Amino acid sequence: MSISTERYSDAFEFGIHTFGDVTKTPDGSRELSQPEVLRNVLDEVVLADKVGIDVVGIGEHHRPDYAISAPDVVLAAAGAATERIKLISAVTVLSSDDPVRVYQRFATIDGLTGGRAEVSLGRGSFIESYPLFGYDLSEYEKLFEEKVDLFTTLRGEGPITWHGETRAGLQDAEIYPKTNHDHGLPTWIAVGGTPNSVVRAARHGVGLELAIIGGAPHRFAPMVDLYYRALEQFGHGQDFRVASHSHGFIAETDQQAQDIFYPSWADSMHKLGQERGWGNGYPSREQYEQEIAHGALFVGSPETVAAKIVRTKKQLGITRFGLKYGNGSLAHEHMMNAIELYGTKVKPLVLEQLNDLE
Repeated sequence: MSISTERYSDAFEFGIHTFGDVTKTPDGSRELSQPEVLRNVLDEVVLADKVGIDVVGIGEHHRPDYAISAPDVVLAAAGAATERIKLISAVTVLSSDDPVRVYQRFATIDGLTGGRAEVSLGRGSFIESYPLFGYDLSEYEKLFEEKVDLFTTLRGEGPITWHGETRAGLQDAEIYPKTNHDHGLPTWIAVGGTPNSVVRAARHGVGLELAIIGGAPHRFAPMVDLYYRALEQFGHGQDFRVASHSHGFIAETDQQAQDIFYPSWADSMHKLGQERGWGNGYPSREQYEQEIAHGALFVGSPETVAAKIVRTKKQLGITRFGLKYGNGSLAHEHMMNAIELYGTKVKPLVLEQLNDLE
């Protein structure tokens, strides 16, 4: 089965994602405190709403280099300070949380914001939350599978009867508050390209969010194809959404964007490489530029980033693109400028090019 060719340009959504990376001042002389970062994140979301960005995704981490451990709290504050932008986790680490409480928290945000809340569920790319909340990593797969099953059952918003091995069962339980959505909270499963995870999203009848953080986006086309084939196999319709998420940065010119973003990106990659055994050296400028030209980094002028988004949409059939606009120590002031360019320049360029294709 080929990727759906249905036209989505009038409904294509532009998102920004942040983990609340602990940043530095523009001159690099001081690292901001986590409370300062949290307040800056709220300013970034308010600006995104103002310039017409459709979705903000707030990630969950439990590490010193990220300020956000409770994305639902940040999203609630953002909802009170904005008017129209959708509010989604990016992601909620469901394996180390309770599905009932997650559903209640996001249903509460949804009610307070007039239906703007969504949830993206994932296992997370870091493991700190498992020992922190008393979960055994040996049950990594079982925890996620069972909790996704319970969460998607909760979306029916009727009396819930559920039994599993990783938490207490429920018998005719009512979960409050209810939402005004026909099928419960809009929900996605975020995947890194594992076929089993793609099939899981289709089996549970939720959206697919592809975390494309390395390599060329077109390599994920088989995952999208698998998703639609699995939806058909499980008896679902084809009106489900596919989103992609990638790191990137926008400035007035390609050179400016590359020069500003490289140091913080290289530092982050170096740190992760040391933690995960990728190597001890810093990524070279040549490697960086190759990842921009041929890989997953969306870095450049508005024209360059817009063209890459259009190309990715054509290759994957996505209905939403999420830009992870901050990275490591990249200063808040640079991120604010990137958000403004994304909303005022990139979004109109992408929509214009998509309309020209129809």
